[in-house]
Amino acid sequence: MAAHTVYAIGECMIELQKSVHGQGGTMDYRFGGDTLNTAVYMARLLDPAHVNVAYVTGLGTDGMSAEMLAAWEREGIETSCVQRLPDRLPGLYMIETDPDGERRFHYWRKDAAARHWLAAPGAGTVLEALASARMVYLSGISLAILAPSDRDLLIATLARCRAAGGSVVFDNNYRPRLWEDAETARDVYGRALAHADIALLTLDDEVALYGQADAADVIERTRALGVGEVVVKCGGAPCVVWHDGRLHEVAPQPVKDVVDTTAAGDSFGAAYMAARLSGKGPDDAARAGHRLAGTVIRHRGAIIPREAMPAG
Repeated sequence: MAAHTVYAIGECMIELQKSVHGQGGTMDYRFGGDTLNTAVYMARLLDPAHVNVAYVTGLGTDGMSAEMLAAWEREGIETSCVQRLPDRLPGLYMIETDPDGERRFHYWRKDAAARHWLAAPGAGTVLEALASARMVYLSGISLAILAPSDRDLLIATLARCRAAGGSVVFDNNYRPRLWEDAETARDVYGRALAHADIALLTLDDEVALYGQADAADVIERTRALGVGEVVVKCGGAPCVVWHDGRLHEVAPQPVKDVVDTTAAGDSFGAAYMAARLSGKGPDDAARAGHRLAGTVIRHRGAIIPREAMPAG
């Protein structure tokens, strides 16, 4: 049987961090972005003989973009859906972390290539692939960076995917500075969630966008949009899962030596989806999500070394 493909949609940027060993403002650079982080971890967790992971975005034709592509391919990510735009460059962000591992982001991404992937000549072919996919994964950031007409086109493609029997997974990842205003974000989120099978929601983002601080209320609102499986991530507290009429909590193992919380939610989502694609139930999937996220936050940067991945 041929392998199925899971498509992750979004933006990868150049990630700058102050070098641990450097002096005088020396910087290390890596590549990261919410859905790209998730795609990397999914590719590490899934058997490529059964499920491939492809990334959908826009990049330039510059050397840094080529380096990104090569890095993704080394991780086993399919890159044929990456649109190359000769007049664009990747976005850039810098992370500052406090002594508790919490982070602050600074972005330079206003005209990044990922914002324009739907204008590329090959975008129509990519949309057809998404419409017939086994699973499509995207986040609020994936939609926020697009022009309104491109958002509409992508959401219509999500509807086609679901109608054809594929699954759509939406992660809220709300970043206010990327949106015209909160009202627009709520409208777009509602339309995307109306075609989603699984919602991976961070409670802090739900508070920021909807003012809902109770996970049960978040789940009730999301279920009303037609989402059949809802996971509310609550940081170091137990996540709340709703599926098949059941509402229950899944607690993480305590993590004392937190270094950097970057990509905690992204890695949780990767392990959750990989477990579900492998036939595991929501409870086991949530435990797998906590296990990977708990490992990731003990390392600096969005993508941890492959040898640091948890077993099992």
